[in-house]
Amino acid sequence: MKVVHTIEELREQLRGQTRTAYVPTMGNLHEGHLSLMRLAAQKGDPVVASIFVNPLQFGPNEDYGSYPRTLAEDIAKLEERRDVYVLFAPSEEELYPEPQNFRVQTPDLGHILEGEFRPGFFEGVCTVVLKLFSCVGPQVAVFGKKDYQQLMIVRAMCKQFALPVQIYAHETVREASGLALSSRNRYLTETQKAKAPKLYKELFGLKEKILSGSRDFASIEADAMERLNSDGWQIDYFTIRKQSDLHEPSMDEINAGVPLVALTAAKIDGQTRLIDNIEIEGY
Repeated sequence: MKVVHTIEELREQLRGQTRTAYVPTMGNLHEGHLSLMRLAAQKGDPVVASIFVNPLQFGPNEDYGSYPRTLAEDIAKLEERRDVYVLFAPSEEELYPEPQNFRVQTPDLGHILEGEFRPGFFEGVCTVVLKLFSCVGPQVAVFGKKDYQQLMIVRAMCKQFALPVQIYAHETVREASGLALSSRNRYLTETQKAKAPKLYKELFGLKEKILSGSRDFASIEADAMERLNSDGWQIDYFTIRKQSDLHEPSMDEINAGVPLVALTAAKIDGQTRLIDNIEIEGY
């Protein structure tokens, strides 16, 4: 595996490639990331991964400074798996040699749910993804469904800018407990890690109720939030939306069986913020 730190080196390594598959990450790699790279290896060749903790997507009171940076460990994991041909690990100065005054302005989709609770987040995500796509020049890119809204926004950006990049989605990778793998899980105490799977348990229970015929979505959501609140969770949102645009479904759409997704974001004991989702179809 080649490890490069400059855009010039990256482009030299990829010169002449016509089916590059790309996986952008912020590092601190876990099995969820590695599964994205395995899928990328099935969809293109060579596979490029990047590790860059993007300051543009962190708010002033978020964890940019403390976000885990484990480059040496990440390189070792990638070399062991052998799916990745080039790892691009630029410095902030390399990717942003001057203030990044040109930004991607997101549509309404970027201002609801995560966008409401993390203002500017998707502007930062889209700006860095667009810049990384420009550096890598991939034909294929792979994103995880755990960041469901991000996946939708990146797809929409590629469509609107006519970017020649095919976006593939990988299912959320979970621990045996149901907890979605996340780099932020390392912030959890042992007690919190034992409690964290409850978030997915509530999503799964919500899905089961809908599949069993319940259509009172407001009550289902409220009951789940009440249980989480009583267990010490601080909930930003716990909501059922349409997969197509993340808007709330009408009763006519529900009766027609429109594909749904339940999404949540919550802080465990008011500390580490976790997000998760579950798709609901065939109800």
